This record gives sequence, structure tokens and C-alpha cells, in this order.
Amino acid sequence: MSETESKLFCNQVLDLTGLSIGWKSVKNYSVFLLNPSLAKTENPSIATLDTLARYVLGAPYTTEIKRKDEEGHFPYWFLYKERFNKSSQKPSASKRWVKGVLAFIFGIIVIIELIDYFYHFRRSSTEFSDTFNTVDAQTLQASGWIVKDIDTAYWNKRAETPGTLSLFTLKGDNWPDPSSKPIIKNLLMRAVHYDCFTAEVHLTDFIPKQEWQQAGIILSEDSTLNSKSIRLSIAYNDFFGGYTGSKEILVQAITSLGSGFGKPEEIAHAPILFMDSLVHHPVLIRNLKNSALRIEKSGKKFRFLYSGGTTENTAFKEITTQEFNMTPRYIGIFAIRGFKDSTTAIPAHFTFFRIAESSCGQ
Repeated sequence: MSETESKLFCNQVLDLTGLSIGWKSVKNYSVFLLNPSLAKTENPSIATLDTLARYVLGAPYTTEIKRKDEEGHFPYWFLYKERFNKSSQKPSASKRWVKGVLAFIFGIIVIIELIDYFYHFRRSSTEFSDTFNTVDAQTLQASGWIVKDIDTAYWNKRAETPGTLSLFTLKGDNWPDPSSKPIIKNLLMRAVHYDCFTAEVHLTDFIPKQEWQQAGIILSEDSTLNSKSIRLSIAYNDFFGGYTGSKEILVQAITSLGSGFGKPEEIAHAPILFMDSLVHHPVLIRNLKNSALRIEKSGKKFRFLYSGGTTENTAFKEITTQEFNMTPRYIGIFAIRGFKDSTTAIPAHFTFFRIAESSCGQ
């Protein structure tokens, strides 16, 4: 394994387990397993073996602090060894020999996992797409999706409309609030492997009707909501800072410098439908039958586009272009309603997602 492959694998282990391992250890251990005749042997720590065992066994997400406090005895590494002992038909010659065999077998399994992962990664290294025809947990995980802050009741409704992923506008926001920490429940995220890219998401029949019901795409520098981020969404607004205004459904783009930097910046506020107009022209609501959002990144320049209409192939229109010094490492799709207790949860049906590498030429 190369340095890049080792780092990518370590990032995936971190995403799925919450624990980190050193990429140099992974690289050296893979060399040793593929060529055990080398004079230099590898002896990974019990903590590293436990982390790898968690990855192979699909253990629940945790943190280094939580493992130290509650699982300092590294149970998953010993669970893996216990399972191997039970399945073995031949008695061991010695404990030392058993440890060697276990380490070797475990290493082979890890290598197989690595080969499978990097084969998939290289095959789809320039783009990834998902039509959400199947949204069971195993399929989503195999596709590289990570679910953050699960609300079980609503997450279990994600397949309520066949052929779509249904996320609900639950209470939460990545916009800082004096009384609430940033949180987006059932946030679906995946790693971004490109410096420049085009990302696109499609929704059907998403019609927000209360403040601040919204759904869309979020980019961030890490898998938390505390780093720099960009959010592009279809939203409802009836707040105008004390002034009178027509209630509206709009496309909104917001940038944030992360925790400790105060308020985000709204860089786009583009109405696509005024609710007053529906009184005389109710047919206009059909324009939200099929909606799509797109973000194009080239260097520091981000371009934001929207498409909406009765058909699925309506052309995109540019909302705004903005320079922002940010290197997105994760992309997510979400539905929220801010920290409003009075606003209800409605479904946002996602039908398509795609991210593809693009040229960084200016």
C-alpha cells in the first residue's frame, strides 16, 4: 500500500469507528503481510488491533476518550480472537503459535478489505452517484455514506416513498445558536476526494411551508459542524427583520467560518416562489415538482445553481458565484427546520446525488 492509500484507509476507519490509526503503521504492516520474509517484523499495538477489529466486525461508533473510559480492555480484539478459537477445529501447539496465526489471519482479512475498498475507490475515483433505489443501512454504508446524529424514529422512515431517500425537517441547524449547539439529525455525509468538483442533488415534491423548513447540500472541512462550511438549500422564509414582506420559498446559500467566528454569511437569497402569487396562480406550485441544486468548485471559486419545474430535465440557472477559502473534505445532504419548536417536520424526498471531479483550471 502506498502512502496515499494508507491515509485514505485510515480516514475510512476513522469515519466508521471514530478511532484513528497511524497511516505509517498500516503501510508497514501491509508490506510485512505481503512479504513476511523481511527481516524487520511488525508488531501493531493492541489498541491498533482493536481498532482494526472494530472496523472488520462493524462495531458501534465510539471515541478515543469513551474507549479509554469504558473499553480500555480492548474487547473487540479479544472478541475476534475468541471467535477464531471457537471456529478452529485443530488444537493449538502453544499460545504463542496461536497468537501468530491469529495475527496473520487477521492481517489477511484486513488486506482483503483493503483490496476491495481500493478497487471500489479507484473504479469510482472520478465520480460517484446514487439514485437511492435502495436505502437500507448496509447499502448506504457500502456506498460510502455516513449517518450523523441519528433520530431513530424518523431515520426508520427513510424508505417510506419507494425509489427515494426521505429525510425529515427535524429540529436542528449548523447555524450557531446561543442556546443550542450545531446539530443536523440524520445528516447523510460522505468523504470528498477531489480538490475541484461538481456536486448535484435532486428532490421531488419538496414544498416547505413553515420557517425555516429546508433541505439541500452542505460542504464542510471535516465530518463535524464546527469547521468551515457552505450550505445550499431550498427553504421557506416569512421573517424580514420587522419589515413587511411576502412569504417566500427561496434558494439560500450560506457560508460559515466555523465555531468561534460568530454569525455565518448569507451569500445568496433568491426567491423562486412568492406564496401570495399562489392565490391567483395556484399552478405555480408545480414548479417545485422537480427541484435540483448544484455546486461547482474550481479553486477558491464556488458556483451555485438551481433548477426547478414540472419535468426532470429543466435547465440549471446560476444563483451566485462566490470565492471562499475552504477545502471541503465532506459533503452531506440534509433536511432541517432550524431550532424552531413550533415548526413541524415534513419529508424531503431525495431522488439523485452525484459528485464528480472537475478541472481546477481558472
